[in-house]
Amino acid sequence: MLHQSFRHRAPLRGRFVGWAGAFALIVGLLVWGVPAGTTISSAAAIRPCTTSNLVVWLNTVGNGAAGSSYYDLNFTNLSPHECTLIGYPGVSGVSLSNQQVGSSAARSDTIAPIVITLTSALSARGLLSSAMYNTATVILQITEVGNYPTATCREISAAGLRVYPPGQTTSKVVAFPFAACAKAGPRYLHVEAVQKDVVLN
Repeated sequence: MLHQSFRHRAPLRGRFVGWAGAFALIVGLLVWGVPAGTTISSAAAIRPCTTSNLVVWLNTVGNGAAGSSYYDLNFTNLSPHECTLIGYPGVSGVSLSNQQVGSSAARSDTIAPIVITLTSALSARGLLSSAMYNTATVILQITEVGNYPTATCREISAAGLRVYPPGQTTSKVVAFPFAACAKAGPRYLHVEAVQKDVVLN
């Protein structure tokens, strides 16, 4: 965040009032339990990001390690206003007929959930702009299902991912074929808490 510089120093009394106000705000945030890492803007009453206002998309260039592949699952705000995300999305594999295959994704506690404020990706004319901080990312881990016994997994080709943004009850389907478990039980998908996008911004 860029801070505006001032040519003249504020009077001592004015600075004291400013310090007192900042101290009171910090105390207030602590008392009301705002999650650590929350910015002043995200602590304000900014509406949550809704599924209808988000583009949910997957960076299909993944990284492989220890029997798993890792992908960036992204949420871009295309509403005309700021919105917030916090916590974990709901993710599961789906078939061509949009039926869930296997168990839904388990949550990884690698990153603590914090409030993420997304600016609008649209310009004043409603066109896609180059504004930063309009995308958030979740690390999605897909385990190689061939590592599971056939009796508990039964490998199948999934056609995509059903994704519920954090705090939302409606979903979007992201097309992405991958090997999944047909049977419920093995958690072959894992997701981390949503974080600021580190790829685009």
